Amino acid sequence: MDYQGNIFRPPSEAHSILLQVTTGCSHNKCTFCRMYKGSRFSIKDDKTIMADIDFAARNCRRQHRLFLCDGDALILPQKRLVKILSAIQTKLPWVTRIGIYANTKSIQRKSPEELRELHDLGLGIAYMGLESGDDVTLKAINKGSDTKRMIEMGKKIRASGIKLSITVLLGIAQKERSHIHAKETGRVLSEIDPEYVGALSLMLPPETPLFEALQRGEFYLLNSMEMLEELGIMLANTELTNGYFHANHASNYLPVKAKLPKDKVATLKLIDDALKGKISLKPEHMRGL
Repeated sequence: MDYQGNIFRPPSEAHSILLQVTTGCSHNKCTFCRMYKGSRFSIKDDKTIMADIDFAARNCRRQHRLFLCDGDALILPQKRLVKILSAIQTKLPWVTRIGIYANTKSIQRKSPEELRELHDLGLGIAYMGLESGDDVTLKAINKGSDTKRMIEMGKKIRASGIKLSITVLLGIAQKERSHIHAKETGRVLSEIDPEYVGALSLMLPPETPLFEALQRGEFYLLNSMEMLEELGIMLANTELTNGYFHANHASNYLPVKAKLPKDKVATLKLIDDALKGKISLKPEHMRGL
């Protein structure tokens, strides 16, 4: 397989075939992220992509899921995406689900009919980073979108039949807007009503603007109990009709896996017990990005 630069994928795609069709991220300006800082956004040529699909056809017969890398593969022109997905259907018929990263810009570029076409060709899930439902926070972290657009694009991709997994960040709003961030994120998640929500606890790697701000004393990073309190408020304000709310990423202090609405009350009690010291939290040295 032809891989250029660092390859990233969601935790749930750990055992998937990783087919890189773009390099980098078309936005690449978020202040908390350094994933693609060393990569220039580009679209790979069809010859390379098709050669990788042929390689997967010969060597990846045990893997039943495939993920299109990198940070914004949905931004590919429709004809090229259709060609890639059609080749996957033909040459990798055992693949049951294809996943992709998506942002509001790439979703907006696709018509509802185009998104349904991609779904019919096997695109089963899209991963979108909301980070926060607070517009003040989104502007501060240079997300490049606001909550109105997040809601519109989230609903748009869900209407196509493509499942949606949304990532949110605990601690991204600092202490002064922590509760606002938590409540507003719950509100936005409820309006979009995705199939999956993944809450990560903010960790600041070097070479990011927020890490540099932290070093200068200009950014406050919430401690474990403040993160946990924020998680509880966020979950309390999130209403999903039939979705999963997970906070079981390596960065989280308390692993949480809840099916909403069924597990909401029990999960809020779990968080409350942890806040009261009845449940031990993950030690700092065991957390990871």
